[in-house]
Amino acid sequence: MTITSRAPGLPAAIHPAALPDAPPLELLYEPAHDLDVHATLGPLRRGAGDPCVRFGDDGIWMALRTHTGTAEEGTATLHVSAVRNRVRIRAWGSGAAAALDLVPGLLGAGDDWSALDTSTHDLIASSAHRNPGLRLTRTGRVLDALAPAIIEQKITSTEAFRAWRILVTAHGEPAPGPAPRGLRVPPTAEAWRRIPSWEWHRAGVDPRRSKTVIQAATVARGLERTLRDHAGGAEAWRLLRTIPGVGPWTAAETTQRSHGDPDAVSFGDYHLAATIGWALVGEPIDDDALAELLEPWAGQRQRIVRLVLASGFRPPRHGPRMTIQDHRGH
Repeated sequence: MTITSRAPGLPAAIHPAALPDAPPLELLYEPAHDLDVHATLGPLRRGAGDPCVRFGDDGIWMALRTHTGTAEEGTATLHVSAVRNRVRIRAWGSGAAAALDLVPGLLGAGDDWSALDTSTHDLIASSAHRNPGLRLTRTGRVLDALAPAIIEQKITSTEAFRAWRILVTAHGEPAPGPAPRGLRVPPTAEAWRRIPSWEWHRAGVDPRRSKTVIQAATVARGLERTLRDHAGGAEAWRLLRTIPGVGPWTAAETTQRSHGDPDAVSFGDYHLAATIGWALVGEPIDDDALAELLEPWAGQRQRIVRLVLASGFRPPRHGPRMTIQDHRGH
């Protein structure tokens, strides 16, 4: 991996892209596998109005906070665009160099599908054939995946995306460099802890969920250490679930993104079990049946879920829908 744009003569502690109006650091990434950039990074976008991730005709813009190897953190803006069989990434901000180090993981470099047997079901085999560039992303940022997952608990996507947008816009930082208007870096752990109760209320986040985000932010540094020691799995789940209010669904939604966990399934999701059931056995099922259905792919169950969701299959449109709740009036 080579950074192809540098500014000479600067102290090592100063990243060129952090200077006003400086050119970005640039990386041309050549994946060793087929890669669909949009499908791989898609799970990171929290709705079309996500203030941290923007999909556009010119590529994908991402604002993120990076660890620099010490207690300090830097902010960065990434612009990701596919160029033939390569991916061009440009980075701005004090965390630009550290952000480029995350790129292989973000684009699924360590996500090995070679042992996955898709031959036992026609829909899965067909989806794998039609989506060879699908990979599991690994952001390397636990709190940035955990906070929105907590906000999304037991409410509709419309409510959750609105709350995320309000809170990040108010308490995040402007993305560095020539970022699209409104692009924001997610709040620091300290910023999450300092959000007053009435702002959670205005965003439509009830006290139970806001307390859980604050508790997660309090132990954020310990959570980030799981990225060095574990690729997800039982130990990361155990640590996440020591936070009151974090259950199996939230832990899975987090490790799927932060750790690129290939086995994390969002049990407890309002729609997932029924959707997978309709796709694979022709009828809706519950979580217990979903666990049994996915057992032959133990260790790779998230890959199977992603293939089903990428297949284009849609279940019949009937049955109850989750209603939008307004927590602001309580």
